[in-house]
Amino acid sequence: MSTKKPSPPRHDPKVVKALRNFAISMSVFNILGYTVLGFEQPWTWPFVAMATAYLFETLLEVIGARVEGRAPRFAGNGWKGVLEFLYPAHITALAMNMLIYVNDEIWVMVFGVMVAVGAKWVLRAPVKGRLRHYMNPSNFGITVILLVFPWASIAPPYHFTERWEHPVDWLVPLIILGAGTMLNAKLTGRTWLIMGWISFYVIQAVVRGVLLDTSIPAALIMMTGVAFVLYTNYMVTDPGTTPSVPASQFAFGAGIAIVYGFLTGAGIAYGLFFATALVCLVRGLYLWALHWSAKAREQRAAGEAAGAVPIDANGQPADNGQSVPGKKVVPA
Repeated sequence: MSTKKPSPPRHDPKVVKALRNFAISMSVFNILGYTVLGFEQPWTWPFVAMATAYLFETLLEVIGARVEGRAPRFAGNGWKGVLEFLYPAHITALAMNMLIYVNDEIWVMVFGVMVAVGAKWVLRAPVKGRLRHYMNPSNFGITVILLVFPWASIAPPYHFTERWEHPVDWLVPLIILGAGTMLNAKLTGRTWLIMGWISFYVIQAVVRGVLLDTSIPAALIMMTGVAFVLYTNYMVTDPGTTPSVPASQFAFGAGIAIVYGFLTGAGIAYGLFFATALVCLVRGLYLWALHWSAKAREQRAAGEAAGAVPIDANGQPADNGQSVPGKKVVPA
């Protein structure tokens, strides 16, 4: 009788702790948003978004576990295992509903949540021997909505501080900045990514000001808004879809800022979301290129170890004419 192999852990303990804190932060922020700040989406929509994400995430996991012949990742550890499994879905659902505005068309929001969750099973690349999703889920769901439904838009930034006036309205971004900075510095380890993103955001704003006659102060003042602070601390730093090595983190953040500058300079709206999706796509393709390059080196080494002589693209021995009689010639 065949038995299912145990499922590998979805995340390491440090990432689980970061996801838990992200989930708690998003929950608190949404509660405050509907009761204090001035969120404009119907108060029932977060519950619809969460139900959609939970059910679709669980369904895809059950299907994936059956296809791969393993136990579902939410099984075997009681309610704690279920909660840890649903953290990403919880974060995605609340972020999607909070950041997208689709008027009264709730089905568009549901569609975006399903796209965000489903992309994790489709857009994957090999990382350390395992297939991992590389597209930021919430950002990708929002990007698809903006492309498929041109009448949709992101949530108006003012609804984060709609019910407050100066100086209280400054406290909201400051609180988010403080909480997000501690979370990323202590748990996600994405400080270098934030540094790359912010530093090159400033650079692209100055470059656009010089080359395109854009108002540099206007381009920079966006950094003081709640939307920018939320993006910097809670979206771009997603530990599941960003590099871990400091240099790669910095390049990833800088790349988003550079692409954003090009898109905004070309007059493309919502460049922040499109830039993030494009950079994630480039990273995914790069991971696949590394994978196939390593596979090719392994095959070449195996052929040489077996006494074979590789041939080049012209069908000639790729050993400078030093072929040894009796050796088998194989494609390089």
